[in-house]
Amino acid sequence: MNQVQILVLDFGSQYTQLIARRLREFGVYTEIVPYFENLESMRAKNPKGIILSGGPASVYEEGAYKPDSGVFELGVPVLGICYGMQYIAHHFGGKVIRAKEQEFGKARLEIIECKSPLFANVKQDSIVWMSHADKVQTIPQGFSELAKSDNTHYCAIADFQRQIYALQFHPEVVHSECGGEILKNFAVQICEASTDWNMKNFIAYEIAKIREITGFKSQD
Repeated sequence: MNQVQILVLDFGSQYTQLIARRLREFGVYTEIVPYFENLESMRAKNPKGIILSGGPASVYEEGAYKPDSGVFELGVPVLGICYGMQYIAHHFGGKVIRAKEQEFGKARLEIIECKSPLFANVKQDSIVWMSHADKVQTIPQGFSELAKSDNTHYCAIADFQRQIYALQFHPEVVHSECGGEILKNFAVQICEASTDWNMKNFIAYEIAKIREITGFKSQD
């Protein structure tokens, strides 16, 4: 049976499926669930880590998408991407504001905290892909700045004690040069996720699950 290694909460980003795809390419079994997924359901999946995806909304608006706040109490590392980062900053008491200009396209990543496992084997000044209209103006207490770009002061932040990480850019898209490495670092180095998943195992698992549901038994 495939145990979920990384659980992705979907906040409506057009790139959410790419997060799971990139991690599966590294052999990390990843599942996507809606951002409002029940906390007990998440706990039952027993993931090694959780990723909060991007999304088109603004965290400070009424009715903004918010997960169960207990997601930070599950005892596993959490990574927020774009909207996910803004939600983390907002939730823990930081300040998120409308940027003067929407940032869309390539940016140069200047890593400040090179010793962070999130940026292991990630080269300095690599290209990352931005797509956001809001930005984090003030980071919450307990968080540290890990990286910045020419136009964005807080490109990456982290609370090492609570194992909460956040990125303003999209590591899942191909335009982010070292994005796959960053996702892998989070899943494998930080979350200690297994990398033994492959499509063959997944198909066998799905067939077995269908047989269990339907009561069908193989004739061979």
